[in-house]
Amino acid sequence: MYRDLREVYWWSSMKKGITKFVAKCPNCQQVKVEHQRPDGMAQNLPECKWDMINMYFITRLPRSRRQHDSIWVIVDRMTKSPHFLSIKTTHSAEDYAKLYL
Repeated sequence: MYRDLREVYWWSSMKKGITKFVAKCPNCQQVKVEHQRPDGMAQNLPECKWDMINMYFITRLPRSRRQHDSIWVIVDRMTKSPHFLSIKTTHSAEDYAKLYL
């Protein structure tokens, strides 16, 4: 929150004031947990992962060395895990299916 606000606003003791606000705000405390990694060994992901996804295409980019000119973004809606795949706009639907699998 501090990084976002400092681009637009500034006041004395700004960082201290934001820290106090976030510590008291119940919504901020709930959101904070999402960004922390769990302690210990890796956790097993729920089996329903990747049941519901969103796909986005970012096109008309400069060509890379491998002639990729687009990015295919696949986001799992449950975990909000994104995958970024560099692709060519000349790929067919079958090519996209192979990449996805």
